[in-house]
Amino acid sequence: MALLEIRNLNVSFATSTGMFHAVKGLDLKVHEREVLAVVGESGSGKSVSMLAAMGLLPKTAKVTADAMTFNGRDLLTMPASERRAIIGKEISMIFQEPIASLNPCFTVGYQLEETLRAHLGLGASERRKRALELFTAVGIPEPEKKLSAYPHQMSGGQCQRVMIAIAIACKPKLLIADEPTTALDVTIQKQILDLLMKLQEETGMGMIMITHDMGVVAETADRVIVKYKGRKMEEAGVLELFETPSHPYTKALLSALPENATGDRLSTVSDFVDMAALEGQQ
Repeated sequence: MALLEIRNLNVSFATSTGMFHAVKGLDLKVHEREVLAVVGESGSGKSVSMLAAMGLLPKTAKVTADAMTFNGRDLLTMPASERRAIIGKEISMIFQEPIASLNPCFTVGYQLEETLRAHLGLGASERRKRALELFTAVGIPEPEKKLSAYPHQMSGGQCQRVMIAIAIACKPKLLIADEPTTALDVTIQKQILDLLMKLQEETGMGMIMITHDMGVVAETADRVIVKYKGRKMEEAGVLELFETPSHPYTKALLSALPENATGDRLSTVSDFVDMAALEGQQ
């Protein structure tokens, strides 16, 4: 049984010019101990798909699906209170831009302990002890001191580690990592990816890695979904995708990687794909 299974997910938003269809007919499965990468250019519906699964989209979003189950439970029909109990505990997400995701008015320790209080009901001393364990586990230096720090007093890499600590605080069965290395330098990117993979291996959780970085995909994923303008273009094992991509759009993405550049300019997707024909598929 899949940990998370989604069939025919559609997400749209009302705009002044009509309905904007952000996700179109997405099918997705992820199992325990599996890393599924969801890749595509900005605006392809990667993050929106996962926010829909977590029930975190605004009321202005229209979300429909033939099926959406987590660990055998129907996310579409379960009461809102039950879904809230799952989100943040059994399904957790590392959001983009950690500085923007953390509340600037509260210390990072308070924000981490609030998760422990809400989902696990721990007392003050237990929360403090668990918070220190988590900060140590994610490699934050001087964890006891950092618990009293505000987000603006920490570096981008440290804030990202705080977000990871919050996300794994309740030992989730599924972790969604949305661009977890965005805006970090190469050294910190490597550290964050190594940390996530270590945690995934130790806990056995399933993971969905949302990214546009094919290097991250090659390093972390078991399977890959390639998206373009809300639709799934291709799904394959990571080795198969890199060695024998089947969809023209996937081939174009791989050809546009810097290491595949020839001549004086980088290739673009439009060099390899008839974009008008691809738009016609939408």
